[in-house]
Amino acid sequence: MSEQTQILNSIPVDPLTGSISVPIYQTSTFVQEAPGVHKGYDYARSNNPTRKVLEDIIAKLENGTNGYAFASGLAAIDAVVKLLKSGDDIIAVDDIYGGAFRLFTHVYEKFGISINYVDSTNAANIANAVTDKTALIWIESPTNPTLKISDIRAIAKTAKAHNILLCVDNTFASPVSQKPIDLGADIVVHSATKYISGHSDIIAGLVVTATEELGAKIKFIQNASGAILGPFDSWLAIRGIETLSLRIRQHAENAQQIAEYLIEEKLIKNVYYPGLPSHHNHEIAKSQQKYFGGVIAFDLVIDDKALASKIVSSTKLFKLAESLGGVKSLCCLPCEMTHKSIPAEKRYQSGVTDSLIRLSVGLEDAEDLIADLKQAFASAVHENITETANVL
Repeated sequence: MSEQTQILNSIPVDPLTGSISVPIYQTSTFVQEAPGVHKGYDYARSNNPTRKVLEDIIAKLENGTNGYAFASGLAAIDAVVKLLKSGDDIIAVDDIYGGAFRLFTHVYEKFGISINYVDSTNAANIANAVTDKTALIWIESPTNPTLKISDIRAIAKTAKAHNILLCVDNTFASPVSQKPIDLGADIVVHSATKYISGHSDIIAGLVVTATEELGAKIKFIQNASGAILGPFDSWLAIRGIETLSLRIRQHAENAQQIAEYLIEEKLIKNVYYPGLPSHHNHEIAKSQQKYFGGVIAFDLVIDDKALASKIVSSTKLFKLAESLGGVKSLCCLPCEMTHKSIPAEKRYQSGVTDSLIRLSVGLEDAEDLIADLKQAFASAVHENITETANVL
């Protein structure tokens, strides 16, 4: 069965009315037949039929046992960290999403959870960082924004050997491209704001577990903390999933063409995209991803924030905005936007320079997007001719 057929087949027809679209149960509570006797729903924070459909769909797509929907990607991350206790240690990917860094470092460290940031592109670095206090390994693959790839299978072996939880942020790949649970992960998280919904119109997060036992723990945290996804946003996420496979395929096709153009652009120093043979872990990406994704990052031959800012402000089709994964192309300057909360020294250590630009490649025609980048580069060079003359 194809991925697209599997997705559509996982979305149920409403058994009460035959509605082809999942109903939106916009209610806070449910009438009970007698005290404690109901149809599986008593209060919408604990459970909601629309949200339950979304949670079941993502569990199926990730080949997990249980799925849970949260009010944001960070709420989903927060729920996973709440599995830990004071004194535990997290080994986290060094090129980490700025919001996750902020949550780990500025919220949970003060509760006695320590964070050890490691370059996970070499699985041995993870193994060497394990201590008797390590309770969770946290990786993104690909990472945000430098598209680093980690060997999930190898890291999973280390995690299992030491009885450590492995959580993979699968936002950039999506379950269409990569299934971390099949590769050995215990937990998968998504910012469903991105590719899952796909239309830049909701904020949402998802957690999928590999076992019923872990699922019960996340469910308890979801209900106890209350950061649940509302029914209308759950419905929008379901609607987005209906075209997920088709969109991911086109995002990746467009991104591959743009990445191949960018490596020939004289103004650019490095292009980060797993689909390029020059990518450090290209072969690992090929072994665990069906598609290479729709995000590209690159930095300039001159590490000049002003020049990079001019480029992202000069595009026409690529809209200057945070976030990614929508049908419309976006661009951003991470050092001033998505990763501003990370100290400059740490940003540079993980490869996020002041001139690093991130592209979220949408569904416009690839040739039009390339033309847009060319005119933006030309405009920026024209205004900064003195600084760029020596390299062009």
